[in-house]
Amino acid sequence: MTRPTGRSQHRFAAAIAVGALALTVSGSLSAARADEADAKKLVKAMSDYLASEKAISFAYDTNLEVVTPEHQKILLASSGKVEMGRPDKLRVTRHGGFANVEMVFDGKTATLFGKDANLYAQAEVPGTIAHLVDEMRDKLHRPVPGADLLLPDVYGTLMDGVTDVKDLGSGVIGGTECDHLAFRAKEVDWQIWIAPGEHPYPCRYVITATQVDQGPQYSIQISDWKTGTDVVAADYTFKNTTDAKKVDLSKLKDTDELPDHLAKGAKQ
Repeated sequence: MTRPTGRSQHRFAAAIAVGALALTVSGSLSAARADEADAKKLVKAMSDYLASEKAISFAYDTNLEVVTPEHQKILLASSGKVEMGRPDKLRVTRHGGFANVEMVFDGKTATLFGKDANLYAQAEVPGTIAHLVDEMRDKLHRPVPGADLLLPDVYGTLMDGVTDVKDLGSGVIGGTECDHLAFRAKEVDWQIWIAPGEHPYPCRYVITATQVDQGPQYSIQISDWKTGTDVVAADYTFKNTTDAKKVDLSKLKDTDELPDHLAKGAKQ
């Protein structure tokens, strides 16, 4: 996309303003017909479908916005794959501009492998995927991409604290026409696009940190969705095929979506 300059910048800004006005008018007209109960039913149907599938795999693309101390908003992009076997098996890869990482969980041990550095670290985290998600976020400070969508009760997790619900109709994600829903809670706004039909999987999930300066967002877009027998059985144990060196987790750098050198002072 060509960056607008000079007079074209004013036209570009005017177009945005008109679009915002149109959205406001459209939103007010559709408010009467938006059915909050139906929107919640769509999220519940997605949650029940996800919980019913014992084996799930998908590719993903994430965008993480950070705001620097100088109030500059920066977008960090990465891609990867998730393979999950309920209740306690998980493999996640992530390749971004700062790291190429794999996380493997076999129900007892979580292994983080920095492929470029050829280093790995391990932590004993016996339990379910839900327990792993909590431990990775709260104690190990290495959050799992799209973790909210991997839990056994996605509906309960997402709807906790929701104060406003909007059915925005449909949107097309990766060529699939999806139901588009928007929700508001105390500290975040979030949106989700759900595939219709018998397999209501999440196509895109966006979180906006409304209490942070400039409202940075995190989004995950899902593709190549597979379940059941379509999922190639994965070995969820770490195989050190590259003779990687084992190190303490604190020595394994840039395994999060936010690289260490940007984490200091950045808001997200």
